[in-house]
Amino acid sequence: MSSPAKLHSVSWSALWPCVVLASVVAFVGCKKLHPTDLTPLDQAGMYFNSVEQLRELGVTEPEVAQLVPARQAGASDQTCIELVQIVHSRHEQFNDGQAVAGLLGAGLEERSVLELARLNQLGLWSGEAQAMRLSGLSDKVILAVAMRRAAHQPVLSSAKIAALQNAGLSEKQILADIDGGVTDAQANAVIAERTNAAGGHSFVRQRGRRR
Repeated sequence: MSSPAKLHSVSWSALWPCVVLASVVAFVGCKKLHPTDLTPLDQAGMYFNSVEQLRELGVTEPEVAQLVPARQAGASDQTCIELVQIVHSRHEQFNDGQAVAGLLGAGLEERSVLELARLNQLGLWSGEAQAMRLSGLSDKVILAVAMRRAAHQPVLSSAKIAALQNAGLSEKQILADIDGGVTDAQANAVIAERTNAAGGHSFVRQRGRRR
């Protein structure tokens, strides 16, 4: 005859899978009872089909809150969906809505914003990218810097790039310097040479005015 202790052990071993299954069912049921509220996306002007695609991607309410400012800043439905797909492919949550809004507001094209997302360069550096765009630097220049940053390669700082622009270098020359891995110290030498050639006065671009 089996002892009570042995019977208890056997009973618990048999019941354990049932306990786990019941917990999983309860968790899934709870999730169904509290689905993510996607109403803010609808209010931001997103089409129903796009909202449903985001639902299928499993967006969370914090992600919805980040998508709203991006959408309101002019990001298309497809751009919003792609942004979520990009970060989810890295097993991360989308939390750069304000960065996207700032970049679009500065004049960066949507495709450039998506490329920054693919390069994982939205984060903290997006503020610097926004300042570069507002200073008149093109998307090409910003993406060239982002690609080198993503590859952990030496790259000019945004301040030095702006200084090179003010010193009279063309976009083609600036891109060549970025791609060539020119350092800030080397840029200083170029700026000093340009300043000396101009008689000791920095060359400053005057937009919208004839000389």
